[in-house]
Amino acid sequence: MLRNGLEPWHLLVVAIVFIVLFGSRKLPDTARALGKSMRILKSEAKAMKTDDATAPVEPTSVQMATEPAAAPAPQPGPGTTAEPTVTTS
Repeated sequence: MLRNGLEPWHLLVVAIVFIVLFGSRKLPDTARALGKSMRILKSEAKAMKTDDATAPVEPTSVQMATEPAAAPAPQPGPGTTAEPTVTTS
């Protein structure tokens, strides 16, 4: 029953259905719009690839996990001075 999926007569039936639904006047306009949108999609995909190739590489989560993190400087709390006090005995 389903040897190869689509056979030539299946495509013929689909074409006839499209012609009946959309009419012969709108089919060229529809095909033209579809081609234009495919060209736009292709050019945007190409632009994204070139942007990715020229963009600086940001560290990934794996690189961040393997690199030692610098300890943050302690912040003075409320009521304390920024200068440390030294007491001598």
